[in-house]
Amino acid sequence: MQSVLRRLYTTKAFAETALPHHAALAREASTPLAVRERRLKKSPEFLPPPGSPLTPTEHATYMRQLAKGQLRYKDGHIPTPAEWLDALNARRSRLRGITSVPSKRTNALETRVVGQKIYLPNIIFKMVRNHAPMGKPYNPYEATFRIPPSVTKTDVRSYLWTVYGVKTTYIRTANYISPLRRTQLGLRPVGSHRTYKRAVVGLVDPFYYPQDMEDMDKLERKKREKWLEERFALKLVTRMRRHELIRMSQAGSKTWRLTGHVRRDKILQSIARRRALDARDLKQVETELAERRATGHPVLRDKGGRTKPAKGQSSKKVLTV
Repeated sequence: MQSVLRRLYTTKAFAETALPHHAALAREASTPLAVRERRLKKSPEFLPPPGSPLTPTEHATYMRQLAKGQLRYKDGHIPTPAEWLDALNARRSRLRGITSVPSKRTNALETRVVGQKIYLPNIIFKMVRNHAPMGKPYNPYEATFRIPPSVTKTDVRSYLWTVYGVKTTYIRTANYISPLRRTQLGLRPVGSHRTYKRAVVGLVDPFYYPQDMEDMDKLERKKREKWLEERFALKLVTRMRRHELIRMSQAGSKTWRLTGHVRRDKILQSIARRRALDARDLKQVETELAERRATGHPVLRDKGGRTKPAKGQSSKKVLTV
């Protein structure tokens, strides 16, 4: 499967060779720490001159090929560092699994895909936000994906270019092996979490995430919340999920019943509201009793006539308001 995926996403011949300046700077800023430390140990005479578009590694490769005479074209022209870098970027961004053959009708070169095409690949590319160190800006010329461990860099480049038309400058991958989950005694493993591969992809064109809710002003935040609520009913789903969780957890209790609130502050507010209503009703009764005393009306009277209470009934007087 891996060998098939490696060559089967390709439908276009080549990406553009010109690399924008900001994309080149982003690629240089994402250089691994080990590579930076190795470059610092180099002598200044082996470093590229100021203003050169080449990195120290590319400059060393260019000078080595120039000394060996491997850069001379058939017409005798020696490419400049910029021309050599454009050709190198074209080779880096090329799509594997294609070939150019002459057409039978026009004799022009046609691009053909080598191998069997895959129209619905069963792989998932999960895009996540880039890691931005504290105090440093977000890099829009870089994208991070979580992909299956079997997907290679060639597959990532071909998939992004063929399906979405995304042009890449570099791809760096790292495997994240999930730790095993063992029994309580730690005797044998019983499973593990999901293992994945992280792919950091350099982009030719910048990609900006939609603005977060926290970064919006008050008006835009209200519009976004209204749009989400109209289409997805997020508040209703959250409330139903919370009630169902409480109902399942308290299913064995005989005295428990759902009052409509699950948060402690909401419960206390409901209790305070009921107490305020009880205090209001009690105040009304006290006012009515005071008015009856002032007018000489009886405050307490029997409910009904003066009949002897039946057996088992109380002879207490009730207050009729």
